[in-house]
Amino acid sequence: MSAKWGDIPAWTYEAAQSLMQSLKLVDPVTYAHCCRVGEMSRKLARDIGLGEYEQKVAEFAGLFHDIGKIGIPQSIIAKPGKLDAEEYALMQGHSMLSESIITPFAHHKFFADLLPGVRGHHERIDGTGYPDKKRGDEVPLIARLILVVDTYDAMSETRAYRQGLSDDVIYKELNRCAGTQFDSQLVKEFLQTHKTWAQQGSDPETLHHILNKVA
Repeated sequence: MSAKWGDIPAWTYEAAQSLMQSLKLVDPVTYAHCCRVGEMSRKLARDIGLGEYEQKVAEFAGLFHDIGKIGIPQSIIAKPGKLDAEEYALMQGHSMLSESIITPFAHHKFFADLLPGVRGHHERIDGTGYPDKKRGDEVPLIARLILVVDTYDAMSETRAYRQGLSDDVIYKELNRCAGTQFDSQLVKEFLQTHKTWAQQGSDPETLHHILNKVA
């Protein structure tokens, strides 16, 4: 892979395509969500000034953040009503399942660098997130970044049991929860730049673009 990306193994895209194809067969809705979160994570990483390598870490960690849902029963994933305590506990385990799916590749530094963002994407600034109850700067930057774009995408998505929310409503919710659930500076940057992303088109070097091209 081009040297500008840093030390990323040549087989990264092939491994990612194989993993994501497995998710797509089981849960196409989560697959599509992960593709969008991966691309948006890279854009936000770029817009806060991270380098090319860190942008790729953000992209792939965002892509893989929910791959662990392949191990959660679809009756829970697609349940239209509120989850009961047992179901919620199972759902909370998905970030650790995602981490465990990526770990066999972590003999290479690039994949090892993905793990903190994948595991920690539901940690909160106020320490009430999961799975490790980290708070503030203890939460890895990439995990904080993924949480912002993950929340945006989840709230904007229309499901069979609910209508997606408008950008204005989502922006207000992100602002409301800045400093408690979300990193305030990341929310500020997202709100300043998100509206410009649609005009930029899809970067042909993102895995999202490649997956769509070969699908």
